[in-house]
Amino acid sequence: METQVTLPEGEFPMTILEVVAALKKQKLKAKHDKQSWGDWINLEGQETVIAIESMNGLTTRATIESSESESEVLQDCLSAFRKLGWLGQDQDGPYPL
Repeated sequence: METQVTLPEGEFPMTILEVVAALKKQKLKAKHDKQSWGDWINLEGQETVIAIESMNGLTTRATIESSESESEVLQDCLSAFRKLGWLGQDQDGPYPL
């Protein structure tokens, strides 16, 4: 399952390190993995991963790719993004997390 999250329009981008720190506050073992094809946040011991859009280490959007069996991990991820002020995003537009 994919869940899109984004900063509200007009907000300054955040660093990937800020996002990783917020995930760690939710007791997730998050680690930034920079690859030539994109940036990822891996969660140690979990199938859930976060593809995070980045430009020069700054980000405004991400996609949480979660396993159906890890609904608690997804909720922890959403809680971290909510505490950072991010919103969910779907075909109807942004919505509160």
